[in-house]
Amino acid sequence: MEIKKFILFLPTHFLVKCLAIFICSAAIAQEIKILPDWSGIWERYEGNGGMFDIATTQPPDGRAGNPGVRQFPPLTELWEQKYIQNLELVALDRLPDPISICGTPAGYPRLLALPDVYEFIVREEKTWIITENGPNIMRIYTDGRTLPEINERWPTYTGESAGAWDQGVLVFTTVSMIGEKNTVLDRSGLTLSDQAEISTRLFQNEEGLLRAELSIIDPIALTEPWRVIRHFRKLPPGTRIFDYACAENNRNPVTSSGKTLTLGPDGNPIDVNFD
Repeated sequence: MEIKKFILFLPTHFLVKCLAIFICSAAIAQEIKILPDWSGIWERYEGNGGMFDIATTQPPDGRAGNPGVRQFPPLTELWEQKYIQNLELVALDRLPDPISICGTPAGYPRLLALPDVYEFIVREEKTWIITENGPNIMRIYTDGRTLPEINERWPTYTGESAGAWDQGVLVFTTVSMIGEKNTVLDRSGLTLSDQAEISTRLFQNEEGLLRAELSIIDPIALTEPWRVIRHFRKLPPGTRIFDYACAENNRNPVTSSGKTLTLGPDGNPIDVNFD
């Protein structure tokens, strides 16, 4: 009763301010509550042999880097010719895959097609995608910032990403990626230009899989938006993740001509004609 009397005699403006603070606090708490739990260790779900776009891969069970295996995105005539040239290098085992030079990041969107396991670190203002084999770290900002103006962009491997949370869905756009100069999408040699812009929706579906829906626009490499879907599954509790570098016990050095070698127990190439 005493508390009720005290409230009744409080100034109206004070009560209004308290009510506003309560409503704002409840809204903030609700916003925090809807952030998803993507903790733990995740791996690629599809057994697609490392191909970036499973839907267009031919043959369907083909593995990236095998002769004759390719994808069929809506490429422009120029980019189709570039892809064919890389496929010919694949057949000769001479594709200049940048990540064969240990320490080079995979970049985005190839980061979503690696054989390594993943961690997704979720916060209100930022989400990190971290792969086991470094250095592969992607930062997605959800703190209200917008993408930089064109004259303020500096191309990097993973580009710049900004977006927002739509309930439990992370919606973001990525720009300013290096493109074909230093990245490929997989070992089949598919590339994008540095003008690519990627819109991504990342969320956990009813099956518990993390689903990434990409819509890729590239005025130089593509004739229309290219839509790609990738899935990740959570590994059992207690699964551990270790950092490593490809230079450790590297048995596949690359020659100056772009050929990948395999070393024998004595450290010498077992390949024939490895010039």
